Amino acid sequence: MGNDNVLLFVPNIIGYIRILLTLLAFAGYHHPTWFVVFYSASVILDGVDGYAARKLNQCSEFGAWLDVVVDLFSRGLLWCFLSQYGYVVMCVEWLTFVSTHCRGADWKIPEASFPWLVTRVMAKGFKTPWGAAAIGGVHLLPLWLYMYVSGFLGLLLFPPWFQLVGIAMLTGGRGLCLYVEVFYIYSHVVALLRKSSSQEAG
Repeated sequence: MGNDNVLLFVPNIIGYIRILLTLLAFAGYHHPTWFVVFYSASVILDGVDGYAARKLNQCSEFGAWLDVVVDLFSRGLLWCFLSQYGYVVMCVEWLTFVSTHCRGADWKIPEASFPWLVTRVMAKGFKTPWGAAAIGGVHLLPLWLYMYVSGFLGLLLFPPWFQLVGIAMLTGGRGLCLYVEVFYIYSHVVALLRKSSSQEAG
């Protein structure tokens, strides 16, 4: 198929729908029920596009790129709405995207030289308790924080102690992912410096 057709692959159309859902969510940011419904729908579809790509044999480099960009776009907006320092979190996530994207499709496969903890988090494509904790922290912490500060968790009758335990657990998972992110960013910078040195020597 031509490149134009890739834009109309089902998983990529799901990505466009996710962008629309994100915009609808933030249009109702100060209305918790509205926001949670639309933002959560976008998060849920994030798990659908990959399945659709594999099931329909519509995997593409553009689709893999778009999937991450939509994630970063929606999470970035939420972090920045939640805090004036939210852009720091997103800077780390975007730097990680740059650092991993250049590795190609196999970036999720840990190498033998990776630190023990990075290997544990990334083993089996994040499908381990370590990986689940890290991914859960990345995707769910900002949404949980929104539901906490907006009082939505209280509307769901979650007791205060449960709300705080959720924040603590998801923050721990986010910290675990931060360790992996810093490792990838550091490795990417080192590789760039080595490449620059070899070019100068040549």
